[in-house]
Amino acid sequence: MSISGIVNIRMVITEEKILTNIDKIQKMINPNNKKQIVQLEEDGYFKDLIESIKTYLNEYPKKKSFPASVYKAAYSLVEYATNMFEENTKNIETLIRQREQNINLAAQLSTVLDSVETKDKEWKTKIAAMRDVFGEDIVDALENIGKARVKTTENYNDASKLISSRIANLESNLHIEIDIERIEDRSKALSYIGIEIAEALKGIPEPQEIKEEIQVAEEQAQYEADTTFDVKPNLWQRIKNSKIGRSIRTILKIRVILDVPMLQEGSSKH
Repeated sequence: MSISGIVNIRMVITEEKILTNIDKIQKMINPNNKKQIVQLEEDGYFKDLIESIKTYLNEYPKKKSFPASVYKAAYSLVEYATNMFEENTKNIETLIRQREQNINLAAQLSTVLDSVETKDKEWKTKIAAMRDVFGEDIVDALENIGKARVKTTENYNDASKLISSRIANLESNLHIEIDIERIEDRSKALSYIGIEIAEALKGIPEPQEIKEEIQVAEEQAQYEADTTFDVKPNLWQRIKNSKIGRSIRTILKIRVILDVPMLQEGSSKH
């Protein structure tokens, strides 16, 4: 391993240790890792690893001779965390929309149930409309309720319980809420990386070999800009756009934006 001109043996060990710590963090936030971080606030070890890297970046004595290997590893870690943060944001948006859809389905099913129980003139038509939305079990249950002459038969009670249970499940969205909380917890850790490491990394001049790599990437980006309509922004632009540097508030705002569409415009000002 190149030690980038560092002669102090303590700093050599520190460089190797920091590279190891960066690798540990990357494994901890890997979604395929069974031992990945779950709750940021309760994981002191994760915070200690981040702090060690942040301290190394901030306190390195000669920034112009900063080890290229560490810069590249830290940059890659931030890029990886940013990619995952963006993916998590998309996943949460999908889950929240699914939750909204479930709530609407619960309302539809409840309305049809009322029509069936009161035997309004269109109850059969309304049940038929549910066939493409719900499974045969729900349709059969609604028909049993509609055909029942009294509300004390076993078939009526079983059908009523099934419908009531489905409505309750759609309204509660328990599995979706659990998934959202898990993703939010992971995103807090990813955001923490963006806040702590990305900001510290900006204070270090890009090593020459990294500059050359970035120049090649920028040339490629320019070529794509000239030949395509959709060019992926660079890392720092993406961090700014995703507001990863402003902590997990971005993720939390998604709930408000999707739950209360009227607030979408106003929430973007914060």
